[in-house]
Amino acid sequence: MDLNSIALVERNEKIQEFSPGDTVKVTIRIREGERERLQAFQGDVIRTRGNGVGSTFTVRRVSYGVGVERTFAYYSPTLDAVDLVRHGKVRRARLYYLRDRYGKSARIKEDRRRSRR
Repeated sequence: MDLNSIALVERNEKIQEFSPGDTVKVTIRIREGERERLQAFQGDVIRTRGNGVGSTFTVRRVSYGVGVERTFAYYSPTLDAVDLVRHGKVRRARLYYLRDRYGKSARIKEDRRRSRR
């Protein structure tokens, strides 16, 4: 018996298909006391992990010269939407090498063939 057979979770329709190397804009629900607001986190997807209920993806961006990475669960109730900004052209699934790079060498080329679809 596995977690996928126990927990019946529906897929969020606001999450677009994406893969590592793509630039995405993740909108998260943040609760502050009684109030709730939406906050966006935009960056490059450096990894996706697992399938089913426990699947996650990690997004990296550079903010004020400091690299920030956040890991999100696909089926989290705090995840509001994932919008695809652009497709990236990469040759591997784990983009950890971006952590050691900055400036022009940290850029990911745009995959124009996938963006036409």
